[in-house]
Amino acid sequence: VQLQASGGGLVHVGGSLRLSCAASGRRFDFNFMGWYRQAPGKQREYVAGLTLGGSTSYGGSVKGRFTISRDTAKTTLYLQMNSLRPEDTAVYYCNIITVSGNYWGQGTLVTVSS
Repeated sequence: VQLQASGGGLVHVGGSLRLSCAASGRRFDFNFMGWYRQAPGKQREYVAGLTLGGSTSYGGSVKGRFTISRDTAKTTLYLQMNSLRPEDTAVYYCNIITVSGNYWGQGTLVTVSS
């Protein structure tokens, strides 16, 4: 499974971005799909996740501002980010866990300017 993340960029405080993560390769059923981020000098942190059953969860700092979703074919994962803050600046990574393994995308940079 290969993951290609996109949608990052430069945005002003209060703005919005939508990240996408396209999965390709052999057919798979995922157990978990999620987004993580890593800011300069900090550890990677959990942003949002989506289970096979449709349950979602969010890191505390993004609750109410970010929304995770996927397309019906289950091949593309999205992260809608609203009300962006400077502290949201980071490289965002998508992650998919299937029965065959744990896969990561290459990361997409989000920069929020004040």
